[in-house]
Amino acid sequence: MIKIRNITKIYKNGDNETPALRGVSFTIKDGEFVAIMGPSGSGKSTLMHILGALDTPSSGTYFLDGHDVSTLSDDELADIRRDRIGFVFQSFNLLSRATALRNVTLPLIYAEVPETERIKRAHTALSSAGLEEDRYNHKSNQLSGGQIQRVAIARALVNNPSLILADEPTGNLDSQTGDIVLGTFQKLNKELSRTIILITHEREVAEHADRIIYIKDGKIIEDGNGHDKRIITHAKNKA
Repeated sequence: MIKIRNITKIYKNGDNETPALRGVSFTIKDGEFVAIMGPSGSGKSTLMHILGALDTPSSGTYFLDGHDVSTLSDDELADIRRDRIGFVFQSFNLLSRATALRNVTLPLIYAEVPETERIKRAHTALSSAGLEEDRYNHKSNQLSGGQIQRVAIARALVNNPSLILADEPTGNLDSQTGDIVLGTFQKLNKELSRTIILITHEREVAEHADRIIYIKDGKIIEDGNGHDKRIITHAKNKA
């Protein structure tokens, strides 16, 4: 599903060049649940923007569902974001005075999906995300943090994307609520075979995924699960 090869990203400011990614390569199969983890400044946010078609690499290739995303125009990148990627953010990015149902139907309105179909698909997405049905017509500012994030997950699901990209989705939640939200991602992955990439700086969050890619200083230094890490560079194996 996802194949990136020798991705680099260099930010330029006059004569100064700052490398954010240094030859990153990996493959993610359809239906995998992968966490990309790293400290602040590691390059994980830059990598997230490239995976989400929000930015393009300086060099290298990125294939999503067979399409070379690294060569697309701005309009083509917008189409990829709309049709193939569902985003879940730390800050939720919902309309506070709109209902849960309205927030989830908004992407379908922009896609000019008929109203009856919009409502049907929004109900399905909210149910899959685990929001109680009696909360569908509550406004976002009337919901708890965990409920709001479930609405955000439903909004990411509603266009039936190939990939769900979750950027620090538990960052604004307490640990108990965060575990519930992470359990929702696990359910979506196991029961609906959704491909999920989780971006985080926390090991305990990353361990909810089946595979952890650890990035530091713009390079991948570990790739594997909690029991079988493959060391990519000369980083010390702490196992």
